[in-house]
Formats: sequence, C-alpha cells, structure tokens
Amino acid sequence: MKKPLFVSFVFAGLLFLISCTPNKQPKTEINYTQYVNPFIGTDYTGNTYPGAQAPFGMVQLSPDNGLPGWDRIAGYFYPDSTIAGFSHTHLSGTGAGDLYDISFMPVTLPYKEAKAPLGIHSKFSHDDEKASAGYYQVRLTDYNINVELTATERCGIQRYTFPKAEAAIFLNLKKAMNWDFTQDSYMEVLDSVTIRGYRFSDGWARNQRIFFHTRFSKPFAKVTQDTTSITQKGKKPGTGYIVRFDFSTEENEQILVNTGISGVSMEGAARNLNAEVPENDFDKYLASTQSHWNKELGKIEIETTDQDSKVNFYTALYHSMLAPTIYNDVDGSYYGPDKKIHQANNWTNYSTFSLWDTYRASHPLFTYTVPERVNDMVESFIAFYEQNGRLPVWNFYASETDMMIGYHSVPVIVDAYLKGIGNFDPEKALAACVATANIDNYREIGEYKKLGYVPSNLNDSYNTENWSLSKTLEYAYDDYCIARMAEQMGKEDIAEEFYRRAQNYRNVYNPVTTFMQPRDEKGVFIPNFNPDDYTHYITESNGWQYFWSVQHDIDGLISLAGGTEPFTQKLDSMFTYDPTDQSELPIFSTGMIGQYAHGNEPSHHVIYLFNAINQPWKTQKYAAKVMHELYLNTPAGLCGNEDCGQMSAWYIFSAMGFYPVNPVSGKYEIGTPLFAKTNLHLANGKIFTVLAYGVSKKNMYIQSVKLNGEPYHKSYITHEQIMNGSTLEFDMGEVPGPVWY
Repeated sequence: MKKPLFVSFVFAGLLFLISCTPNKQPKTEINYTQYVNPFIGTDYTGNTYPGAQAPFGMVQLSPDNGLPGWDRIAGYFYPDSTIAGFSHTHLSGTGAGDLYDISFMPVTLPYKEAKAPLGIHSKFSHDDEKASAGYYQVRLTDYNINVELTATERCGIQRYTFPKAEAAIFLNLKKAMNWDFTQDSYMEVLDSVTIRGYRFSDGWARNQRIFFHTRFSKPFAKVTQDTTSITQKGKKPGTGYIVRFDFSTEENEQILVNTGISGVSMEGAARNLNAEVPENDFDKYLASTQSHWNKELGKIEIETTDQDSKVNFYTALYHSMLAPTIYNDVDGSYYGPDKKIHQANNWTNYSTFSLWDTYRASHPLFTYTVPERVNDMVESFIAFYEQNGRLPVWNFYASETDMMIGYHSVPVIVDAYLKGIGNFDPEKALAACVATANIDNYREIGEYKKLGYVPSNLNDSYNTENWSLSKTLEYAYDDYCIARMAEQMGKEDIAEEFYRRAQNYRNVYNPVTTFMQPRDEKGVFIPNFNPDDYTHYITESNGWQYFWSVQHDIDGLISLAGGTEPFTQKLDSMFTYDPTDQSELPIFSTGMIGQYAHGNEPSHHVIYLFNAINQPWKTQKYAAKVMHELYLNTPAGLCGNEDCGQMSAWYIFSAMGFYPVNPVSGKYEIGTPLFAKTNLHLANGKIFTVLAYGVSKKNMYIQSVKLNGEPYHKSYITHEQIMNGSTLEFDMGEVPGPVWY
C-alpha cells in the first residue's frame, strides 16, 4: 500500500538521524565460551577432561597424563605434571576408564621417555595452559612446543608451534590405559602428508573399533614404524603400532594435524575429514566451533554480578552437552551393536548414554535446550533395540556395557512422547519399552514379575552384583513410565499391567525398620539390616539414600511411611544424621549433607521432597547450600563424578529455580533461584523468564510467587507453563517465607 507523503518524509528523517547518531553499534553477540572453565571437575572426583569438543561431538580431543588410575579415568588429572599424548576419545565424568583412542604426541629430539606405562612424555605447567569451550592450549615444557586443540563433530584439529629443532610427532596406537586393552591396530601412509588406520580395543566398550584418517599440513621427512605383537591370554590377537614422523622445524613454525574418526571404516573417516575439515586452517574451525558453542550456551541467559556463579552455570551447561555423543559418519552410516553397518536416514545416531544417571535431569533438560536432538536420541534407542534385542542400559561405541541397572531408556522415550517432541514412531517405541521390561532372563526381571520384587538371594549371569533392592525400585519407576505412555496411547491393558508393577516398591518396605529392605524369595527380610551400611543389595548407596527412589508416587511413599509426621522426621534425618565415620565412606558417597550424598545420583531429587510436606523453606535452604558450596569455580569444584552431564543438569535446573523430581510428570518442583533473572529461549520462539527480586546468598528463601503477574499457589510449575513463555516471579528474603500453596 502506498504511504502518505508526510509518513515518507518522517521515515526518511528518522533514517538520517539514525545514520548520523554517534556510538550506535549493532548489539554485540555475547561470547559465552569465555564463561566456560573446562578445568572444573578435573581434580577430586569429577573425572572430567579439559580438552576440545563440539557440542555432543564424536571427538573429544584432550590431553592424557599418561598414567592409569581412578583419578585419571578421563585421561587427565589436574594435580599431575606430565602429558604423554593427545587422544581423540574420552568419557566425561564416569567411573569407567576407557577410550583414549588415536593418540598423537609432538616432541623435539632427543625426547624424554620413561618406563611404561608413562612412556614418551613432557612436563607442563598450569601457568602455560588454558581452555574454553571448544579450545585447549598447553606448552610442553621439555620441548618448548605450544599445543592447541579444537574439534568439529567428527574431527580433531591440532596445531603445534615448534622451536627451531629436529622434531617428531608420535602416533601411538598400541598404548592403553585403565580398563582399555589394545587388541589390534594398523597404520598406512597414503602420501607425504596423509595417513590412515585403525585401533581396535576391548574394555568397558567391548570390541570397540575406531578408524582414522589424518592429514598433516607439512610433509613429513621420514616415517618410522615400530610394530609389536599383542599378547592376551596366551594368544596374539593383533599388532600394536607406534609410528614416528620426523620434521625439521624453524622457530615458531606451525604444523597442523587434522584427524577424522569413524566407527565404520577408514574410508568413512576420510569422508568425515573431507566434509568437516577440508582445509589446513585451525583458526577457521576454532571460530566455527566456538560459534556453535555460543549458540547452544546462549539458549539460557542469566543476569548476575557474581563472576564465579556465571562461570559455574555456563560450565555446567557446557558439561551437559558433552554427552551423549554423535555416533555416525557424515553420510549417516554407523556401526551397530549387531556388528553390522547401518544407515541413519534423516536422523543422527547417538551413543554414550549413562542412563541410570542422566534420565533424572540431563534428558529432561535436553527437551528444552536441544529438543531436535531428543528425537534422534529416541530413534537411536529404537535402532539399538532392533539390533540388540533390548533398549540400551549404558551403551557406547556399539557396545552394551550393562553398567548400572534399570531400563532407563524408557523414561527418556516417555518424556519425549508426553511432551510431543519429535517424529519417532510411538508404536515402535512402546513395543521396545514393553519388550525390554519383559526379558525374564535379564537381571532377575522374571523374578521381579513373579514375586513383585527382586529377591536378595538370587543372582543372574551378570556376575555377583546383586543390587536386588535397587533393581526393584528402579524397575518400578520405569514400569510407571511405560504405564503413562500406554495410557496416553489408549492401550489400557498395558497401562493397567504396568501401573500395577509400578507399585512393586511397596513390596520391599519393612514397617518394622521403616526402610526399604532386601528380602529373599520366600518373602523374609534380610536380618541385621542397617540402613547406614553400604552393601551389595543396594547400588552405590545405602538404605537411607535409596529409600526415596519412588519419584512416581511420593504421596504413596508418605502413606507407606506412616503419614506426614514420620515421613517428615525421616526426611529431616536424611540431612542431619551424619555418618559415624566419614573416612570410611565409599568413593561414590561424596558431597555429604547428613546421609544425603550429592555426589551420587539417587539422592538428587530428595532435596525437593520437602515441598510434598508443606515445608518448602527446607528445600530452598538445602538447594542453596548445595549450589553455593558444592559447585565451585575450581578444578576440584565438583563433589562427585560428573556422570555425562547429570551433576551439571541438576545445577542448571536448580539455578533456574525448579527441578524434575519425577522426570515424566511434566511437573517441576520449585526450589530457589540463583540469579536475579534467567531467560530460557525455547525452540518455539518463546522465552520462559524467571525473576528473583532481592536474591542473594543470604536471601535464599521465597516469600511469594507470581506467574504471569498473578499470585501463584502451587509448589510446582508445568511443562506447558514453561513452553508458553511464562514469567515466574519470586520475592526473596533471608528468613523462611510462608507456605504459598
């Protein structure tokens, strides 16, 4: 439509004024990567690595100290002073030592070599080391070589800055650490700058295969191969390759080492490298990866003047996006658990699912931060079921490790379905859930179905783990999730069956001891039960910590415990009854507040149970205590294993002021917000905002709540309210406020 003449003049005048107004610059994009400290968790029990990775990337390019041990499960331990290589695969914060594949190490001659297991290495100083999201840098003191790392999804890019020297770069395909054992390896030279090969290994991931294709930015002058036969149990399954590439370097000369990896083939690794890193341009790929991280990290904006809190938050958000990991080539091909090559068409295959940990908060967080990936994760579960006969428990690199318990793919699938995320086939998904829950010869599921609990005096073929009490409670929760999905789909017979199974938690409650207690196949509770003890009946926890693992029926648990008053007394005791001797606690019982162990996942929802008994100020007190005291901007800043993002996801939700006690309920119990303002940018274009007036370390208590400007009187918010882009307002104070609901 034609504008009136005076409007055109006004518009032109405005343009002139805007163009002539000084200091009017476009809004600068926030560099969130500067608030990420990858060294958090590299000391104490965090078991994180500081190296370079793209969000959810298949490559985790990070330094290895060169020595085995619990503290070095992620390859790197902050108190160490040596580096013995930069390898392309690592696990983020787990308790299992595996991977460390395709390790390169630059040196000048003569190089330093110690006895095994350290081998070729260099000293380094933290004064000459730094890291941010997608970037790692260190100076190798013994050689005066500056090493920089970055990564795309399937490729690692290393930039070595040498002194004037006779130099070499070692590729060690033989070395293995911790649980990992090299079965076979291979390397061949394609031309003066290109090599390819593979490393096959056995460890936590059984029969793992990593193929690689590497391009140097400078021709190597000489190649020396050292091959040895690998011996295992009297057999020789393969060959171990250690390869040396020689160079003459000038002062400050840089050599790039670009490596694509694949679980499919050497040709697949080459395709990945050619697609993602076709040029020898470290800065280009670093900028691209940092831009990718900024996009992901910027999905949650916080306002705070506390720099450490900002670093803690964005590092947690960063850690939450290191796993699961992409596990297919750029053409969609991937190696399946049936040891065959498969094709992911119009979806991305994922691996590295620490589900016993991550179903609790990591995966619910993904439904807001990366919902498009949630669909592909569910597709990955369904494909894994079709190729392996059951949904994954703890899978990575086409291997089911069977670490931990339950069938916790189920709540991830159900949460996605109930929230309407993705286009996966719900019929296939539900069938996979039901079939997995009915494998009678797997971890006493048959006995669980027959007796209504896993008996304490039976073991299956999965060694002598037992964990009977924990299995009963975890199975009951997963069964509830199946019932929810079946009910929503109108499958009443399945829903009825699994709702009944979901009540099996009642069968291990002993009213005499008032705790969940193991019982044998005849129904007799084990004698001399002490809830303080850590026994083989309970997974990485004791009777205090697992009592609360009934996330789906807190009202039922309260009733079972005798009502609100005795439940309240027990919940109070959980946080005030200290272990008799903390020095004798197992390695997974860390971050202790009374019997509450924040360093291990079964405790994570318990802080939020005070809402159920109309004492929300206690939830607020303990949530604030954990956030302020157990998440710190230091290498020892995590009080327990990061566990592929779960520790960090707890912090992210809690800092926003709410937490998913029951991950498939669509409800989030209100805790205490950490920041004055939080904006959660949603995939539907809306923004969910949390405002906390007067919030501070002292002002942790909620005085009143409003939702969209109206007084709010519930202890929880819903998924729908979040997705509608609501505004949640808190008035904060330093004394407990009234119960607002």
